[in-house]
Amino acid sequence: MRRIEKINQVTDNRFLNMYTLEMNSEKNRKSTYYVASRAKNIDELKITTKKNKADGVIIYSLYYDEDSRCEKIVLIRQYRCPIDDYIYEFPAGLVDEGEDLKTAGVREFKEETGLILTPIDVKNMFTKPFFTTVGMTDESCGTVYGYAKGIPSKEGQEENEEIEIVLADRKEARRILEEENVSIMCAYMLMHFLHTSEGKVFDFLQMI
Repeated sequence: MRRIEKINQVTDNRFLNMYTLEMNSEKNRKSTYYVASRAKNIDELKITTKKNKADGVIIYSLYYDEDSRCEKIVLIRQYRCPIDDYIYEFPAGLVDEGEDLKTAGVREFKEETGLILTPIDVKNMFTKPFFTTVGMTDESCGTVYGYAKGIPSKEGQEENEEIEIVLADRKEARRILEEENVSIMCAYMLMHFLHTSEGKVFDFLQMI
């Protein structure tokens, strides 16, 4: 098993930093590994704390459209610099210091969509933080589930954000999966949404 012998902090940015790990294998082969992290310093890295504290939260929410009389899933279509293109995602954001997941989820959901989220209570196994892209980052995100109401609005979005609010029925969800850029977390949940019937989407949260 490889061992980490030294950690170096390469950048000092507000939201994301780069670290290098000096590694040594059981055969005494030295190598360098590169890690991006939300941690502000080495002491906050999950390598150091050995705790999987959620960096962010994603929100899987349903919206009942009175006009079309159907259930829709709340998505955002956001411009992302690494691909220089738009991609479909769940509303999401970073968890502020001292916030629990539900509080962060309600806040971020309101800021990005203008909608009011009513979270539902589910077991920890469904909400706890899971790692996003562990080959390159120690970032982890928890999930909040709930129901949305209100009128979509961009008023709470930050000036540098390019976000469209999308209320997708099952036909549109299928089109998005077939034709658009989609984040992997959102894609799996869209697949789930497509294969559940009206009013049954969150039943799986109560099954175990």
